[in-house]
Amino acid sequence: MLRVICAVAVGLAAFLLLWALLHRRDHAQKHLEQRLQELQQPRLRRREGQLAQVQQAGRARDKKDIPFKERVLRPLSAYFERLANQLTPVEMRAWLQHRIVLAGKTRQLSPGAVFGSMLVSGALCFVLVWLYADKQGFAFPRMVALETVSVLVGMYVPLLAIKSMIAQRQKQIMKELPEVLDLLCVSVQAGLSFDASLEKITARMHGALIDEFRHFQDDVRMGMVRRTAMKNMAARCELQDISLFMTSLIQAERLGTSMGKTLRNQADNIRERRRQYVKAEAMKAPVKIVFPLVLFIFPAIFVVTLVPTLLFLMKNM
Repeated sequence: MLRVICAVAVGLAAFLLLWALLHRRDHAQKHLEQRLQELQQPRLRRREGQLAQVQQAGRARDKKDIPFKERVLRPLSAYFERLANQLTPVEMRAWLQHRIVLAGKTRQLSPGAVFGSMLVSGALCFVLVWLYADKQGFAFPRMVALETVSVLVGMYVPLLAIKSMIAQRQKQIMKELPEVLDLLCVSVQAGLSFDASLEKITARMHGALIDEFRHFQDDVRMGMVRRTAMKNMAARCELQDISLFMTSLIQAERLGTSMGKTLRNQADNIRERRRQYVKAEAMKAPVKIVFPLVLFIFPAIFVVTLVPTLLFLMKNM
């Protein structure tokens, strides 16, 4: 009997101890949750108050407070851009996208926007020529011919602007290429890898070529094969020097040759090609200066030298 009483007492004591521990744990958990709710309530009230203020400000905002550009021009331009994108043929859309990439305006322009500007420019030229032809009283065949030429010229104007952007960008890339190659060569010969050298250069320099190298790095980080990324960069620049440079890097990577030696050879070749280009441009200067001489300088010289002689002869005859 005594053993039974002792066993019951020990069991009861163990049960009371376990219950006390669980109750203390539940009490601590409830206290912690209550404390967290107390801390979160002011933040929730503040957030609810800010949301209510924003909603009230949005309801109180009148149309007159919204700028005209945001209210009318921006939605209208987006609508016409979507409409022009739908009207653009697929082949022409791909061609325009390629031209936009060459111009480096992928974030500012789209094929639909360019095609829409072509349509607007052509329509404007059509209206101007029609008003002029109607005022002059031209015959119908002549008016049709003029309208056709005016529409073609008007639609070519945006393409001419993009062509000028492409030429300027390619010129800037050719100007930056020798310096970038020299820095790459020095960095690789100093012990850095090609990727680390390119990372250092793109972090400290700016320009069209640097933007293309950043695009190349983004493509490689996204998982694109390095050779494909280099070929895509050459296609985006569409320059012979860039194509030769990328081809040499692909061959050096494929054959396992020294990257420093390859970069040094390419830097020397690009520098020599740049020197020859400058010499060729300098040799064109005498030919280009003929037209200003004939139009502006020679007439002034003739006036200064011949007019006094002519006046003297006219006075003495």
